[in-house]
Amino acid sequence: MPLVRFTQNIQRHVACPPRTVEGGSLGEVLAAYFQQNDAARGYVLDDQGALRKHMAIFIGGEPIFDRAKLSDPVPPDATVDIVQALSGG
Repeated sequence: MPLVRFTQNIQRHVACPPRTVEGGSLGEVLAAYFQQNDAARGYVLDDQGALRKHMAIFIGGEPIFDRAKLSDPVPPDATVDIVQALSGG
């Protein structure tokens, strides 16, 4: 099962411990994680269910492509890292 991890800077705002969950797509993996931790959902996803602009997700170290429908495939042994996307100069 995929492992979902959040960076420490996100955990300052909402508790989200690492957890293995089932799912074959990013949307399924996140839905399974948020079933057990609904407080993290609003921090990561907007009201349409898309990834918020200030967030980034990596599957096996690679950035996702589908920020709206979260359809990226997630292999069973993958690590899904959720981080804050930083910008600036």
